[in-house]
Amino acid sequence: MRSRQAITEFLFIRDAPREVDWVMVLGAQTPTNMDPAIALFRAGLARRMIISGHGPTGEEAEPEWRAMAAYAAEQGVAEDAILIEPNARNTRDNFQLSAELLERQVGWDSIRSMAIVSRPFHARRALMTARRFFPAHVELVMLSPDDGVQAHDWWRSVYGRFRVLDELRRIGEYALKDDLGDF
Repeated sequence: MRSRQAITEFLFIRDAPREVDWVMVLGAQTPTNMDPAIALFRAGLARRMIISGHGPTGEEAEPEWRAMAAYAAEQGVAEDAILIEPNARNTRDNFQLSAELLERQVGWDSIRSMAIVSRPFHARRALMTARRFFPAHVELVMLSPDDGVQAHDWWRSVYGRFRVLDELRRIGEYALKDDLGDF
């Protein structure tokens, strides 16, 4: 029980939604990963969004960013509010390529805060990777959708246990490659 609680507290980070300069949504196979970002837009708490990720899918598959951008448009997010980073194939790429794109397009001096939307069990690695590639002055807010593997029950299914324990392995791999900040 203590191990399960420690793993849950370490991996699953979810902050309260609040006003931010930008929202970054990491690519996912389900467009509902966009829901926390769309909720910020509807509440007037964010005005700009970056969607990052082609995904690890084959070249013939639709890129994750395209499905997510279409979903956001269907939900009323204006196309000119969305910046696309189309090439990321993994979490490291999400943050490295997005950091470069944001610097070129808007400049980090104009960004004080950013919400990052990722799958719930992926929040810790997303936060630590963001800290490696984003400037230290940017305040980060972690958000996640209400679907998929969640903190309250991940251990109850084989799939949930696999995703969570695999995430711990990936954090180790990222740390060994110096792809994490705040480590």
